Amino acid sequence: MPTRASRAALLCIAAIMLAAPAFAQTPYIAPRNGMGQPDFSGAWGNESLTPFERPVAVGTRRVMTPEEVAQREGGADARWASANAPTAVNQGVTQDGSTGGYNAYWVGNNNRVMRVGGEPRTSLITYPENGRIPARKADAPPKQTSPLQTIFFTPEVGDLDSYEVRSGAERCIFWPSQAGAVLRAAAYNTNYQITQGTEAVAIMAETINDTRIVRLNSKHNPASAVTRPWMGDSIGWYEGDTLVVETINYHPEQYFFYASDKLKVTERFTRVADDRLLYQFHVEDPLVWSEPWGGEYEFSRSPGVWEYACHEGNHGMYNALMIGRMQDAGLIAKDK
Repeated sequence: MPTRASRAALLCIAAIMLAAPAFAQTPYIAPRNGMGQPDFSGAWGNESLTPFERPVAVGTRRVMTPEEVAQREGGADARWASANAPTAVNQGVTQDGSTGGYNAYWVGNNNRVMRVGGEPRTSLITYPENGRIPARKADAPPKQTSPLQTIFFTPEVGDLDSYEVRSGAERCIFWPSQAGAVLRAAAYNTNYQITQGTEAVAIMAETINDTRIVRLNSKHNPASAVTRPWMGDSIGWYEGDTLVVETINYHPEQYFFYASDKLKVTERFTRVADDRLLYQFHVEDPLVWSEPWGGEYEFSRSPGVWEYACHEGNHGMYNALMIGRMQDAGLIAKDK
């Protein structure tokens, strides 16, 4: 028969067991750097299988089912293995003009869905509720042509006429920036280097090695409304463990979903684990969208940021102009 002491012991054990989950859920405390700031420095990556916008068929559901995760990740693993298989030595050259230049070796290993707080997400955008960019307002300014359509070609002049009308992008001199804001993943070069200082934070994207400078505890430069810096005018401040960054006055050729010059993006960086960095973004443009939109995802630790070596630029200009002169001479047919 249990004694009063044994009953008390059992009650203590039960209380400890009930309290254990609470102890396990203790919030992560971000380490501090030598300046007393939450430490985000180093290399981070954001590649994933999760789309930026949620597929319409998914509706308002933010989290994937286990079956969906298995299907997506399993399929990606299979495609990765197949694409990395050695090419047969005696395989013939294709006749479709494809060079086969970008097999899986050259692109990011995007074989996992994005998880936020452990949840596998259906999209990086989380609001509005459908996880999609809101429709444009009826009286929104006309869409400007996407730089992705203009940086390679000049419509007014034959694009094989001269080096002067070839774009800098095809030689990887510039590109619509991945350094933000918003920091969006691409097919490859999805690594970022964050460097913190007392007066500024630098965010360098692996693509083109573009670097965005965030001035700390500052005000927006009035001149930026005229000069329109390539990556906008970014200022930031710390709120506890979170770095908050506000960016306005983007360059007009910096494509961002056909936004206007009133675009403002607010980003929040919060270290949530030794190897995870929560990234949240809030987008507003009163001339284009009737409501703000935004989302979140988590960066994971990356082994480093690599050189952006764009080797197609070594011979591409010579070859392109040579084809143009051969077309002029009637040696080969012009493209329709």
